[in-house]
Amino acid sequence: MWFRRILCFVSLFTFIFSGLCYADDSDIQETLRRMQARIEALENKLGEHDKCIHEQKQCILDQDKKIAEYESRLAKFDTDLHRQTGAPISIAEGLEIGAGGTMIVQGTNNTNNAATGVTKKEGRTDASYSADITIGKEFKEVGGRAFLHLEAGQGAGLEDDLTLYSNVNRDADNDNNVRLTEFWYEQALFKDKAALTFGKLDPTAYFDNNEVANDETTQFLGRIFRNSPTIEFPDNTAGIRLAYLPVEWLEVGYGVFDGNSDWEKIGDNLFNIGQVTFKTKFLGLPGNYRFLGWNNNVYHTKWLDTEKTKEASYGFGLSFDQKVTDIITLFTRYGWQNPKVYNPDIMATGDLNYSLMHSWSTGLQVEGKPWGREKDVLAFAVGQAIPSKDYKKAGEALDPVRRAKPEGHLEAYYRIFVNDHLSISPDFQYIWNPFGKDVADDTSGIFVGGMRAQVDF
Repeated sequence: MWFRRILCFVSLFTFIFSGLCYADDSDIQETLRRMQARIEALENKLGEHDKCIHEQKQCILDQDKKIAEYESRLAKFDTDLHRQTGAPISIAEGLEIGAGGTMIVQGTNNTNNAATGVTKKEGRTDASYSADITIGKEFKEVGGRAFLHLEAGQGAGLEDDLTLYSNVNRDADNDNNVRLTEFWYEQALFKDKAALTFGKLDPTAYFDNNEVANDETTQFLGRIFRNSPTIEFPDNTAGIRLAYLPVEWLEVGYGVFDGNSDWEKIGDNLFNIGQVTFKTKFLGLPGNYRFLGWNNNVYHTKWLDTEKTKEASYGFGLSFDQKVTDIITLFTRYGWQNPKVYNPDIMATGDLNYSLMHSWSTGLQVEGKPWGREKDVLAFAVGQAIPSKDYKKAGEALDPVRRAKPEGHLEAYYRIFVNDHLSISPDFQYIWNPFGKDVADDTSGIFVGGMRAQVDF
């Protein structure tokens, strides 16, 4: 650009010099006017040229801005692809989708269920899998949220080979058909102090929760450690749940559900449950202390008067978890239910009726930071399922006499973080007094060893 300007001034100077050498005064004045006009014309062209260059620069800046925006979007997309395990992808404003799968292999030294035709004390190894797809949509403008959960699976694992009060694979899902397990809408109320949820709900998602013992895909596999076996939770069913948070450290919840999960005459078979949760900060470490009570109007039969078949049941429980260091969290659960009745639809493998009076469990979770594996988890738990006294009395006329001993459970697992999408967990369980020592004289303890793989997309 500067080179072209220099050539223009050189040509002008040459023109002026030659004109001055050979012209008179009038010619000089005319020459000067022409020079002035030519200078103005050249300045106009230079101005237009500068304007064009400025516009080109602005165009380049706009393109750089667009490129930066695209790079930002690509970076966010890459972040979403490498999100934390189990976190859903946000594919549009307020819309999230998640998917995962669990594969489990378990073996035992003692298949104590004679109904399977397998010789007692014979070893066996079985497998199972489950897969989930979740879709959620948040409606920020109205404070609402919708949620949909699809599920499928195959394999009963060892559960159909073992007769226990509380079995060993809570994730077993022997239904390979894709089905809708949850579908609900939740509305925030009173400036987010309360929430109302209704639809097809999983009651265990809201009640008897626990931070370290409430997820069979990543935590304990044994049913006694996932939820209290003394609470007659209905399977995913029609229900309404209300939660209220008057202050930051207190939450009150109440739910009403179809007790037999058949969506028929839901007003006649209600399962009611309420829970109070205290959220604490002892020495700056979080803890949750939950107290609950429930009532189930589904027909129950009285143990000592079997003609009474329309009885209700009820119970109460607690579930605590408390972080005691940066890496260690303790938990405990307790449950009690009406010992005088039983639900004929709740049976152990082999179509055996029973009922529990008490259950308790306790344990801890340790994060792997001390040995250089911050995202690994080591956990241990112990508990008992204790049958009701009326259940024991009702069997005193049987041969052999019903022992109804407390069934004990131990479980330990180590969750190995492989990457953001895969974790592998060796899992070990031991059960003593299986089914209270009342399975055809089989009183041997049961050892279960297994491996779980959890995949998150």
